[in-house]
Amino acid sequence: MSSHHIVKDDQEPALIIANGDACSLQLTHQLLEWSPYVVVLDAAVERVLELDIKIDVLLGDFDKNFDANSYREKQYPLEIVYTPNQDKTDLEKAFDFLIEKGHKAVNVIWATGKRADHTISNLTNIIRYKNQLKIVILDDYSKVFVLPKKFEKWYPKNSIISLIPIGVVKGIVTKNLAYPLKNDELILGYKSGNSNHVLEEGIVSITHQEGDLILMECWDVATN
Repeated sequence: MSSHHIVKDDQEPALIIANGDACSLQLTHQLLEWSPYVVVLDAAVERVLELDIKIDVLLGDFDKNFDANSYREKQYPLEIVYTPNQDKTDLEKAFDFLIEKGHKAVNVIWATGKRADHTISNLTNIIRYKNQLKIVILDDYSKVFVLPKKFEKWYPKNSIISLIPIGVVKGIVTKNLAYPLKNDELILGYKSGNSNHVLEEGIVSITHQEGDLILMECWDVATN
């Protein structure tokens, strides 16, 4: 199993497949093993079906003469969720749907790549759901999630970690990173904690006092 596997919580995470660049089949299959409930955004459904993935929910605004009912026989039983609200992205609407269903955690793939505006929105909009849903966005090069005020995790030596502030984040203290932060402040667009790395194999500790902080676990080689 790769070093970026997903650890089980008290509930198996759902899986959302968005409509960005596809990740490797290895990562897709790995996440499907942990995720018994699969939600696919409408624009990605044809690409998903080509991979012979069983879908539980097809969700979207179904624009451009999209015939959602045509997929019922291919993926029976399939729940079709029409979400016409144009004030939110389809990914945000998928988060809302899972929260209403009582889910506590979700992994998301195909949410990066293609259009830069979609990628930026997908990576930053997870902040608004931090108290309702544990969201992890993955592709072949990174794993992205919102940090709680206190975070500890074991990492191999030299693992690449980036800290991305959403707005201003104050009072950041890190332990076991090559470039330590000691009650420091990060500001989006001015000062971020990109491309830090783990000093020694073991526990990395990151705490912060104010603001919203995203952690990216990064690796430079895609998994085939």
